[in-house]
Parts: sequence; structure tokens; C-alpha cells
Amino acid sequence: MFDPNRVCFFDTTLRDGEQAAGVNLNVGEKLQIARQLEKMRVEVIEAGFPAASPGDFSCVQTIARELTKTTVCGLARTREGDIRAAAQALAQAEKPRLHVFIATSPIHMEYKLRLTPEEVLGEIRSGVSLARSLVEEVEFSGEDASRSNPEFLIKAFKVAVDSGATVLNIPDTVGYATPEEFYQFCRTVIEGVAAPTGVIFSVHAHNDLGLAAANSLAAVRAGVRQVEGTINGMGERGGNSAIEEVVMALRTREDFYGLTVGLDTKRLYPVSRLVARLSGVGVPPNKAVVGSNAFAHEAGIHQHGVMAKRETYEIMRAEDVGCEPAVMILGKHSGSHAFRARLESLGYNLDDQQLAKAFEIFKRLCDEKKEASDGDIEAIVADQIFSVTPEFHYELRDYTVHVGSGLAAAAVVLRLGDQELKDAATGNGPVDAAYRAIKRLIKIDPKLESFKITATSERSDALGEAHVVLSCQGLKALGHGASTDVIKASVRAYVNAVNRLYSVAAARDIRLNGRSGEKPLEGAETLGGI
Repeated sequence: MFDPNRVCFFDTTLRDGEQAAGVNLNVGEKLQIARQLEKMRVEVIEAGFPAASPGDFSCVQTIARELTKTTVCGLARTREGDIRAAAQALAQAEKPRLHVFIATSPIHMEYKLRLTPEEVLGEIRSGVSLARSLVEEVEFSGEDASRSNPEFLIKAFKVAVDSGATVLNIPDTVGYATPEEFYQFCRTVIEGVAAPTGVIFSVHAHNDLGLAAANSLAAVRAGVRQVEGTINGMGERGGNSAIEEVVMALRTREDFYGLTVGLDTKRLYPVSRLVARLSGVGVPPNKAVVGSNAFAHEAGIHQHGVMAKRETYEIMRAEDVGCEPAVMILGKHSGSHAFRARLESLGYNLDDQQLAKAFEIFKRLCDEKKEASDGDIEAIVADQIFSVTPEFHYELRDYTVHVGSGLAAAAVVLRLGDQELKDAATGNGPVDAAYRAIKRLIKIDPKLESFKITATSERSDALGEAHVVLSCQGLKALGHGASTDVIKASVRAYVNAVNRLYSVAAARDIRLNGRSGEKPLEGAETLGGI
């Protein structure tokens, strides 16, 4: 039942969104997205353009068969073949809708369709009438409506209503409109059509000028009650209006719009990630509502404000879109309040003098790298603030590896204070062998939580940068190493992480497996064990 105080959403991610360059979703992938959209309570899902290809027909047919709560829609031109194909694909849908379109702008009618305005009206009359005879619910779109003559568009919409259409869509097909003029345009069209109660006006905005969401909201203010768009704004050229942006604007500014929405917004973030993963089109970090930085704060003033009261810099809650609560990104813009709060969350309590020193070192570090991780912060405290005796600092002096058919061996030389420690081991590969040799020397058995190697650039002479995370007795430490030799980088990273483990343990007055300067393992001075 039509509710003038509610805005419904028409998702075209699977049709218009898939038209983004390089995107090609198969039936299984589309069905996964459609199921999640239904769970999010999207009112209408445009599953595809059945006449376009056998694959599109199969997608629409499969989704129409599977979904029971959401209206499933198929697109068709005013041609009989398109309409019958769409109706056939929708035959098993619980709630089918046939979406018929034809261009109504002078440039499209003359150069693309090569039809006169009267011929276009004839196409609308025959196409919508046929569609209405095959399905109960028909939507009509005047393609390139925003560049159409308002008087002609009004006439076209009246013909569509007389032929059985109950949804009239006003597309800004090429993203040409601006919010102020589009509001007036939509208002003029809606008043001119004077459609009977129950006929819903819709908007379909493209983002070529970055105005899709703004134009959609302007259309809502003018009386439109269905917004068409895609998840993440995906689509051809600059994309479509992003559903997550429009729905959260209406919900957050309900005081201004005075309208409600039916979507379960807590599913926005998970659905966004699903679409990004399956389509291969990533979400920019600064993307509104669902970007990884949407609820992240780095500026010191912002961080202090959010810690005092979230509403100072957050107009919506991360939890309301299914995202984790606000994240404090520690970087060069961060303030001492956020720095102290992060330290306390990591289990450190510094006095004012220690905090000032640590914060100074932290700021210098942030001049060298964009963000400081928890591991970096703990290293600052452990290595620079607390006094750690030299006996807990291992230095890589030398190493060698041998790789054969199914066998790898490594010998490692470390220095600990004035001692030189040597040992060797075999492993599944050169890095594994080196790590086993190191563990024989350090007398603890840390768990390798994470290991990765990345190139510092795309050049062939780029350094390999290794990152490892070790854990021991509830403590974790990040180590890193860089070299043109990835084995050397990996060994350096492991030794670096071991040193940090000992430093963190000393800072917290924790003894790792009782080590207090004991001698290395029996026989560690030799190269035995290979």
C-alpha cells in the first residue's frame, strides 16, 4: 500500500550496477547479492535485462524463483520481444514487476531512436499496455528525462498511466541535472501529470558530476517516493546514486525530510563489502557511510571531541550501518588525549613525563609513516620509555640457507650482549628453517601469528618488506625487516619481533618462560642439528 510519508528503494546493482566497466557477475554471485538485499528489506530488486542475453534471462529467472518477500523486476524496451522475454523470466516471481523504458529527450529521439515525439508516444502506449497485460505491476521510465522537454515528458507519463503503469520513473540518465533545477523539474512533472492516488513517482540519478545522491534527495523533496540506485554507487561511467548514502541521509535528517525508510540499515556495511568482493570494485576509504574511514578519526581535535561525546563529530552511529564503532587512527594529526587513551587500552599507564616523551617520539615516527599501529606504539613505549637491559636485545650477525629437493636448512648467528650464538635447523622452506634455528637460540617458543612479504614499489629492484607477528604468554609483537633479499628481510623481521616481545614483557614486568639471562640451549654454539 502506498504511504506518502515513506520512501522505498529500488536496487539496480544487478542490472545497472553490473554495467560498470570490467564487472561481470554470474548467476550464483547475483543470487548471493539478491538474497542479502532481500534481508536488508529492499523493496524492489532489478535483477537484469532478460532480452539482453541468455545469461541475463537466467539470472532474472533464478532470482525471481528464489525471492519471496521482495519485488523482482526485469528491464525491457518498449519492443514486444523485450517485454515478452521479461515477463517469461518473471513468470515464477512471487512479486513481479516489468520495467519498460524509452528515451524522451530530443537528442535521444532524433539521433538514437530516429522517431518523432508522436511515434515515441505510440511506443509507450503499446509497450506499457502489453506489459500490463502480462504482469500486475508495471514501471515506465522516460530515458534521459532530465534533458527532456517537461511538457512532452508529462504527456508521455500520462500515456503510460492510461496504459497501466503504476510507477513513473524520472531518470537523470547522464548525470546532467543539478539539485536546485532537478527539484523544480520533478515538481513540475509531478504536478503536471496529476496521477491518480497509488501511482508512485521514482528517480534514477547518475553520478557523472558527483550529484547523484543530492539529485535523488532533491527529487524526494519534490514528491518522489521511490529512489533507484546501487550499492556503493556502482554503475557505468561515474556510477549511480549510492543507496547507502540516500537512505542514511533520509534517516539521519528525518527532522528535515519528515520521511521514513523501511530498510534495515544495519546490513548496509556487510552488503557493501559483499558487492565489492564479488564485483571486484573496491570501496574507496573515504566513501560516505561504508568507506573504511567513514567512522575513523585522526585529527586530535576530533579525537578529543569524540572521546568526550561521540555526537561532537559523528552525525550517525557506525553500528547503525553495521560497522564497528568509531576507530581512532593514530597519525601525525592525533593529539595527546587519543595517544594516552590508546596506551591505556593496551595496558600501559605512563606518568606525565613518560607520556610527553613517548608522544614526542610518536610524532617523529608519524613524519616517516602515515599511521602508527598498536605494535609501533608498544615498541615506542617498550624500546624508548622503559629501560630494557642489553641482554634482551638480539642482533642478527649472519645467516645462510640451503635449499634442495624437498629439504631446506638454515644456519643463523645472533649476538646477545657479548655472546655470539650459533645454531642451525631444517624446515619446510628456507624461512621456516631459519625461524626454527632462531627459536633454538632464544629459548622461547613464540607462535607465528602472521607472516607476509610485500614489495615497496613496482620496480624490479624494489625492497622486500617482511612483517611478522609473534605471540607468547598473551603478549604480541610486530616485527619488520627490509632487504633486496626476501629471506634476509624475513629473518630480520623475526629477530625484530623477538626483541619487541622481550621489551614488552620487561615493560609489563613479565618473564618469558623464566628467562633471565640464562645460557642458550645445550650445544647452541655449534652448527649441529641440520
